[in-house]
Amino acid sequence: MYYNLLLSLHSFLRWLVVLMLLYTISKACIGYIKKLAYTKTDNALRHWTATIAHIQLIIGMILYFKSPMVKHFNTTENNISYEPIFFAVIHIALMLTAIFLITIGSAIAKRKNTDSAKFKSTALYFTIGIIIIFIAIPWPFSPFASRPLIRY
Repeated sequence: MYYNLLLSLHSFLRWLVVLMLLYTISKACIGYIKKLAYTKTDNALRHWTATIAHIQLIIGMILYFKSPMVKHFNTTENNISYEPIFFAVIHIALMLTAIFLITIGSAIAKRKNTDSAKFKSTALYFTIGIIIIFIAIPWPFSPFASRPLIRY
């Protein structure tokens, strides 16, 4: 029962993560290009974007270890379907990489001395992270693992 609830929450939160990343990246790019001051609001946005990504990761890890798809992958010798491979290997590896980059980018930006460097670090690492996330999302049109845009 709680597995389906977590799955729905994970599906919903992915859009919050994507929207937060897009907003943070756009604010960082504008701040870098226009040479704006890095404000407390910018810092809070960086922090909360990374935090929401971490919450999504925790939910994803719980789902990974409870997933019937991953269990099937681990107990079947001849996996001819892409779907178990996608969720058991590709999705988790790419998402861990993306969250790692977002975390590193957030930590680097926090420690930079200049406003420009803070915006640049945030924009760079968060952009690479969201590109990886877009690759790893099981889109409805994906030949590997088709999922609806929002699960209920």
